[in-house]
Amino acid sequence: MISKTQLIGLKADEFRHPLDLEATKALKQIPGADIIVRNLLGQMAEQFFYVENIASSILVGEQQLPQFYKLLIEACRVLDLEPPQLYVRQHPVPNAYTFAMRGKQPFIVMHTSLLDLLTPEEIQAVIAHELGHLKCDHGVYLTLVNLVVLAAGQLPNLGGFVAQALQAQLLEWVRCAEFTCDRAALLATQDPKIVMSLLMKLSGGSPTLAPQLNLDAFLAQARAYDDISNTELGEVLKSARTSQLTHPLPVLRAREIDRWASSRDYQNLLESHTMDYNHKAAPKGGWRNW
Repeated sequence: MISKTQLIGLKADEFRHPLDLEATKALKQIPGADIIVRNLLGQMAEQFFYVENIASSILVGEQQLPQFYKLLIEACRVLDLEPPQLYVRQHPVPNAYTFAMRGKQPFIVMHTSLLDLLTPEEIQAVIAHELGHLKCDHGVYLTLVNLVVLAAGQLPNLGGFVAQALQAQLLEWVRCAEFTCDRAALLATQDPKIVMSLLMKLSGGSPTLAPQLNLDAFLAQARAYDDISNTELGEVLKSARTSQLTHPLPVLRAREIDRWASSRDYQNLLESHTMDYNHKAAPKGGWRNW
């Protein structure tokens, strides 16, 4: 087992992406959004999704798919986070998501097709990415994203215009939040190649193609996209391509991880937390797509 730095006392703002910080500050200017979602919708939605999920998925534990439970516990130890429940769900689309609106019954769901695609280390990176949403308390705004996206498609005329304007702001935030959670994946695995390989497989992998993919070539592709995007036309095209997406493009996510893993900020963060999780006890400590 590779020795990893256990990030005792890790705070979300220590690894939060600058774009996430900026976008979150802007979202907090929306009057009453947090209170409405957390207090009025929170209890009902939390109970509904929890019951629906536990009825149709497999709860991972020491006696059920213990290899995934071990990956969860290890990631929580490194990130200094109380372990949520982890479920596996039969689904043909590779995906994972988190629900944690009020923090009382947080859980992560991984699709079977995702597990078939990835190595154990990459699965742990997915788990850690989802733990990043919990660590950063993204649940309330993620729920708001889903509600507004739905409203934008249902409200006519002016109401629809307002909802669409708000939707654009929320989608901008959620894309920025994904960069933060990719950093959580890196902190848990402490190997940027694992996170970037995961993103590569989500871009164009399958159980049969995944072993044939070349990570160096994928990173070269990401750098080439950077070069194109830095032109005036490239910026326009990139904005048009991503404005309605809930996630940044995988090549951009890989490039961000490549940069942060080489930064002094990342090294300083690891050096400031020197405990080896192999010698320590476990910490006491809306729907989200991967």
